[in-house]
This record gives sequence, C-alpha cells and structure tokens, in this order.
Amino acid sequence: MADADRIEKLNQIKKLGINPYPYSFNQTHHAVDITDKFAELENKKVSVAGRVMSIREHGKLAFVDLHDVSGKVQIWISEDNVGKKLFDLLHLIERGDFVGVNGTVVKTKRGEISVKATSFEILTKALRHLPSTWFGLKDTELRYRMRYVDLILNPEVRKLFVIRTKIIDAIREFLNERKYLEVETPILQMIYGGAAAHPFETMLRDLKLKVYLRTSNELYLKRLLVGGFERVYEFSKDFRNESIDSTHNPEFTIVESYEAYADRDKIADLFEQLYAYVAKKVLGTTKIMFQGRTIDVGKWKRVKMTDAIKEKYKIDVLKMSKKELEKFAREKKAEITGDETEGELINAIFETFDKEIFEPTLIMGHPIETTPLCKPDRNDKSARFVERFEPYIAGMELGNAYSELNDPILQRKLLEQQLGTRCIAKEAWTCELDEDFVRALEYGMPPTGGIGISIDRMTMLFTDNPSIKEVIFFPFMAPTPEELHKHKKGEKKEEKKSKKKEK
Repeated sequence: MADADRIEKLNQIKKLGINPYPYSFNQTHHAVDITDKFAELENKKVSVAGRVMSIREHGKLAFVDLHDVSGKVQIWISEDNVGKKLFDLLHLIERGDFVGVNGTVVKTKRGEISVKATSFEILTKALRHLPSTWFGLKDTELRYRMRYVDLILNPEVRKLFVIRTKIIDAIREFLNERKYLEVETPILQMIYGGAAAHPFETMLRDLKLKVYLRTSNELYLKRLLVGGFERVYEFSKDFRNESIDSTHNPEFTIVESYEAYADRDKIADLFEQLYAYVAKKVLGTTKIMFQGRTIDVGKWKRVKMTDAIKEKYKIDVLKMSKKELEKFAREKKAEITGDETEGELINAIFETFDKEIFEPTLIMGHPIETTPLCKPDRNDKSARFVERFEPYIAGMELGNAYSELNDPILQRKLLEQQLGTRCIAKEAWTCELDEDFVRALEYGMPPTGGIGISIDRMTMLFTDNPSIKEVIFFPFMAPTPEELHKHKKGEKKEEKKSKKKEK
C-alpha cells in the first residue's frame, strides 16, 4: 500500500495546480558532466534531473543530493533565487521523488561543486518511502524480490549490470569482427532438442497444440548452416524446468555460435581468445579476482576427462570393467541409478569432483553416450568418446562445445538411442524424434564446430559473485505464502472459465 502521508502531500501538490507527473523534462546534462567537466561548465546554465536522495534545509537555503544514472550532484536552492512559492514546494518533496532542476554550475563557499537552482519542478511523486538503510546481505531474498529498490540504494549493483551489458557488447564485437552473423531462432518449439533437459510446456490456443519453451537453440542454428550460412551466433534465452541453485536459474542466457569447416580444437582456440578478449575489453586485464583467488582467463589447460579422473583418484577408467566402474562410482557417491553404461559411469565419476576444478581448464573427450550431437573422437579407436570440451573455472561449467555431428544416419541412430533410454526411464522430456532436423542433415551440413557459452556465469566470474541471482536482474523466486495464495485463487478462476467454455 502507498504511504498515507505521501498521498496527502501528493494531493497538496495537485491543489497548488501542479501536475506531479508531467510528461517530460529537458535534461541537458548528467551528474558526471557537472563534476568531470566543471572547468568547462562553471557559470554555465544546465538542466539536470534525477531522484532526490537527501534534503538538508538551513533557513532560506536547502541542499539536495540528486542521483541520476551517472552518479550524484548537489543542488543548491536559495529562496532568493527561486522565490518563496517555489521554495515552499520543497516541503512537499521527499527522498525518493524525481525532480528536474534548471540552474548554473558553481562552487559553494566550502568548495563543493553544485548546480545553483534558478527553478525546479517535481517530475514524479513517489508514494512509498525508501528505506533509510538497505538490508544487504541480511536479507538477500528481499533484494532480489525488490530489485528496483536494490538498484536505487546500491550503486554497486547498478555497476554490476553495466558490466553484464559490456560483456555482451564485447562478445558481439568479437564475433562480428570474425564475420559471424547474428541471427534469431524460435523460442516456442513443437519438438525441443539440443539439450538433455526438462522443458516448460505451454499451449498454443489457436491450434490447440502443446508447445515448449526451448531448452536450446542448437538444432535451429545448425539448420542455418545447412541453408548456406557459414558463421552464425545468437544470444539466446533458454528455459529448463529443473533445479534452482547458486549457478542455475530456470531462465538463463547463453551465446551459441557455429562455424562451418571448423572442429572442436579450432573452437577451443576461439573460446580461449574470446574469454581473454572480453576480459581485456571489460576489465582491462585477463587477471580477475574471484572469491579471494586470482584467475588468469588468458591461460587455459586442456585435460582429457579420463586423465582428470586419473589425476584425482589415481585410477584408469579405460582399464576398468563396467562392474568396477559402478562399484567405484557408488564409493564416491556419484549420482547413478544402476542402469548406466560404462560411458555414463565415467561421466558420473568425473562429476563427483568437477566442482573442485578452479583454474581455467577445458575438459576434453566425453563419453559418446552423453553427447548424441557430437562427432566421435577421431583419435579414439574404441569409438567410446567424442570431440567435445567443457570449460571450467572455480567449479563452474562455463559452456559446451563440439565437433558437430553431420552424418545423418549416425545422428538418427544416436538420437533414437538417447530417446529410447529416456522414455524407458519415464523422464519428463518428449519421446519424439525431431525428424525435420535429421531431414535437414540429409540435405548436407558442412563440417562444423559449435559452442554455447553462459553469459550469466561469465558475469558471475567477472564481477566476483558466487550466486547467479546477483547477475540476473529478476531471478526466479519461490512465491511468498501471500503470493502463492493469490496465484492459486487465480488458477481456480481460470479453471472455472475453461469449464464454462467447454460446456
């Protein structure tokens, strides 16, 4: 509810014949201009606008801290300059309101750079009081739920999201310079694919058709390579109906790119160059600080998954039987059901310690069962592994890359095997094969290397944040009891409407 005292002041402003919500204001300068260009602007007329964060009255003088997107500027208001009627309006203006100020750039007697007002006007009357102090780490959930207040009171949070935008701009610049074409692919899909993940379902009412929010944009980007494009990329919003934790949000952002005539190793070079380029562009260095430790994102190790396991546990999984692998996996409390293949067991063993990989590392060579869209490793005579890598830093998987499978016969076989396993296990994802994707491959896709890179996790690294919720403006939050009650009431009303229509 709006604050009663603020509503009263709003009504008083209206009684004065003043519109507390005008349409516009001619803002000529920002706070940063006043401070950084003072020598140039001194004694010049300017118009600034922003949110009032404090008012200090001293008789017929008042000093207002005005915040805009660039920072803070002090407004010096004198009754002699603006007149008694306008000066009295200050009694109806409070912390949180927006005002516009016309004035002259000066220094006070104390040497403070200020805008000495010749006039001002209210631009927005806020109807809720801003907290005098913000909860910060004491109540992070409230910060995420009320991000707009968090942004008002925490300039550092605003800077974080500016960095996120700069990261996206730098990636776009990097790929555009290499002749990649930015494209868009469907978010609503009849058959979703490209990732082993549970989807969000919805209904296309006009066609009475169940559709899904995409879990990945991979299969559509590959169709574009079939169609003749050689280098494409997309900043993609993907959706996975799975866990919510410090590194996962149901809605997340990746950049996914594909390059014709490239393989995994060329894409690995591209990835390492991209990470270094973005770090230098955004932070000025490839050396970043994350949770008290320095990481150089300009230096990456490349390690086979089987070698990583050997280094960690002193075992050679290539020489172990399925029974031995399963026994070892259980000893290490791997997440297994007992129905896994040898390759799936190897992957499960690796995942018991992947969160311990801190230094920049590309884990290469995954078991073929985990990756039906990837080419077999050309150097693996056993045909048990594929040409894939996953980059890790600080225990976080940052992306996924392949030498893309373009053999339509093998692709169909691997997809059918994967779907068969999932349907037998009664997983929530579809048991329908994307026939159109296989048909596209039958028209011919050139040798291709592809990669998906998490924007959210890159932002976490570059801003030293261990929680994904800190780097998403509005992370998904479990509803409060009050919100849940209202939501369920709304669902019941919708059900009643639907039943009436059916009758």
